[in-house]
Formats: sequence, C-alpha cells, structure tokens
Amino acid sequence: MTPQLTILGWTLVLAIIQILLAAAARTGETGLAFNAGPRDGDGPPMGKITARLKRAQSNLYETLPLFIAAVLIANLAHRDGPLTLWGSGLYLGGRIVYVPFYGFGVPGRPLIWIASLFGLALVLWAILKPA
Repeated sequence: MTPQLTILGWTLVLAIIQILLAAAARTGETGLAFNAGPRDGDGPPMGKITARLKRAQSNLYETLPLFIAAVLIANLAHRDGPLTLWGSGLYLGGRIVYVPFYGFGVPGRPLIWIASLFGLALVLWAILKPA
C-alpha cells in the first residue's frame, strides 16, 4: 500500500474522531438520557464549542469526497509521487490542525483551511499534469 493510501486511511480515522468529538460535546450538554432517547424534541441550544465542532465536521465533509477520489485516481493511474505525497500529507495535517483551531476559536483557521485545500490541489495537479 502506498503512503498516500495510508494517509487517506488516517483521514478517514480523523472523520470518525470528528463525529465522536461532536457527539461527546453534545452529550455533555444534553445528558446521556436525552442523547440515548428518541430525541423527539430539539433539546437545549447547542453550545459554542459543540456548534464549532459540528461545523468543522461539516467542513471536512465538503472536501473529503474530493480528496478520496483524487488519491484513488492518482493511485489507479500510477501518478503517485512526491506531489501526491506532499499534497496528501498537507491535506491531512491541515485537517488535523483545523479541528482544535475551529473548536476553540483560535484565529488563523482560514489559513489552515487554505493549506489543506492546497494539499488537495497538489494531488489534483499530479493527476492532471501532462505525463
């Protein structure tokens, strides 16, 4: 398995972690009984950190299908190389840093998002550049 596919696997682990973080934060706000129940009502309003974690999760899901497709296409087309390795690493690294920055409201989040998107662009460039 290529390092790029391993990075893709870890990106999927990050997606699961983000689901769990948002769920844990929401359970902390509503209590286990509410969360384990049918949740017919909306429950109490979402707190700041929980809402940020949910938005960070949604933000990941906007680009994750593109990243998955790009890494798989690069692998199937035998275009794996330094560009896809750097791009994949930059995407995953940016997405990891993005979660606490967004969750805690640390300035600089847009720059991290741009860095991860640049990583995705590197993988795409490796696919689309002339051979």
